[in-house]
Amino acid sequence: MITVLGVTTLVLVAGPPRVFSSAAGGAHLKPPHSVEVSITDDTFILQWASGGDPGGNVTFSADYQTLTMSNWMKLPGCQYIASTNCDFSSLKISVYDEVKLRVRAEEGNSTSPWRELGPFIPYEEARIGPPKVHLEAEDKAIIITISPPGGKDSLMWAMDKSRFKYSIVSWRSPSGAQVPRETPYPRYLMSNLSPETTYCVKVKARLYLRRRPAVESPVYCVNTTVESVDKLPAPENVRVSGEEQAYVLQWNHTLENATFQAQWLYAFLKKTENYEAEWAQVPNCENVRAAWCVVPRNAFGKGIYFLRVRASQGNRTSPWSEETEFDTDSQTVIPPPVMVLKAVNNSLRVYVGSQSKSAHQRYPLTYEIIFWEKTSNAERKIVEKRTDFAIPNLKELTVYCVKARALLQSRKWNNSSEFGETVCERTKPGKSPSTWLVAVTCAVFAVAAALCALQCLRRLVDYVFFPNHTPPSAIDQYVSEQSLKNILLSTSEEQTEKCFIIENMDTVATVEEANQTGEGHKAYSSQTSEDSGNYSNEEESGGRANHDLAQEDCLWRE
Repeated sequence: MITVLGVTTLVLVAGPPRVFSSAAGGAHLKPPHSVEVSITDDTFILQWASGGDPGGNVTFSADYQTLTMSNWMKLPGCQYIASTNCDFSSLKISVYDEVKLRVRAEEGNSTSPWRELGPFIPYEEARIGPPKVHLEAEDKAIIITISPPGGKDSLMWAMDKSRFKYSIVSWRSPSGAQVPRETPYPRYLMSNLSPETTYCVKVKARLYLRRRPAVESPVYCVNTTVESVDKLPAPENVRVSGEEQAYVLQWNHTLENATFQAQWLYAFLKKTENYEAEWAQVPNCENVRAAWCVVPRNAFGKGIYFLRVRASQGNRTSPWSEETEFDTDSQTVIPPPVMVLKAVNNSLRVYVGSQSKSAHQRYPLTYEIIFWEKTSNAERKIVEKRTDFAIPNLKELTVYCVKARALLQSRKWNNSSEFGETVCERTKPGKSPSTWLVAVTCAVFAVAAALCALQCLRRLVDYVFFPNHTPPSAIDQYVSEQSLKNILLSTSEEQTEKCFIIENMDTVATVEEANQTGEGHKAYSSQTSEDSGNYSNEEESGGRANHDLAQEDCLWRE
């Protein structure tokens, strides 16, 4: 058998859960099926369905294994069981360990194959069981004492006892309307009941932040007692309000010539048993005759407390009032907000903020704004989460007054400040259509003037840095287009020019230069006398020399 178990363990590691064959025959025995585990609080139940016909001498046995174990071990409370379920609550393992179970059928020396249940963690599979409830009746109240699921020695909920909250459903028997209540504390006072009446209660426990199936408790019923004539009524509506330097504890009571006593308790102590001895006297609230007392702020450190009050008259005392929860943070005084107004046309711009920083500033404030015309009493109210906003569509040139207060509304708090100082401001004229028309016209003229200025500037730049090469009209009228062409034309296109050579006072020679086409030069000479004729051969060389000088002089003049 030991060898077979070793082989079985290897198969468990190597493959998925399945039906394992047995070494001791048992071919006619079928393994159990529909194997399930049911865990409620600290009660562990393994159940299954028989694979064959019930009857005979068939029994069932189960084994278990954790991740830290190499072999299967016998499951306590589940060996040779004739029924189809067994209780293995005595198994000593951690509720956070991963566990595997297997079960088989046995008859004589024959055994069926194992049927294995996949790994599970007991804590994750556990249901919350029904809490135990104890009722204590008075004439007009019932004290409900709740024991946490699993009892005080529970291993399953050892880490969660302080995290339970309880849903209480009560009704007037036999057919009254059901009234649901919730409390995180195991002791709860139902008050304002009728004497000599039967009331019934059932309770279910839940865990914070965990959705887990839970089982309701059985129904518990009790009769309230007969009302005593001499019994003083308990104070009602116990409440606390915060002031700048103190707390004010108040309550309601109808008796005259009565004295009152108030007690306090740390809230966390209410989750313990026998906390009655932990109640302490509230400073300045003992034997007071008024229905209120003032408690210094330093009497309570930061935290959550419970308060209760009772009345006394001679030798008679009333029952304690309902216990009122008191959170010091929720009684933080919120100072009135500071506000600034600014007129913008026919609207008011509002700037609002807190005067000081305190605990409440971890949560966003909301501001209640009330405004009205100074000459009227008709008030209007708006609520804003912003600290900078506008009140639009107001009358032009009208004085409006505004006041504000801060509101703190959250799951934990519901508080408000006093109204701050009233601020008044006169609105300005609005922007009419004629104003818009004038503004648009001015804008158009401004754009046109800017474009003209830019054009003038462009012309100035062009005139200074990029001058025109065309001569002015005053010069252009004296210079013909043909003369300009003569200057720019090449030498080949130059035209003839007449030159005059003065040989002496009596002789003038005229020379005409020929074009590049090869025309000959002609020379003319004349004398002041009446004689005319050709040059002599002797004078021919001198005439040619003068002709060459004339040509050079003409070229230089050109």
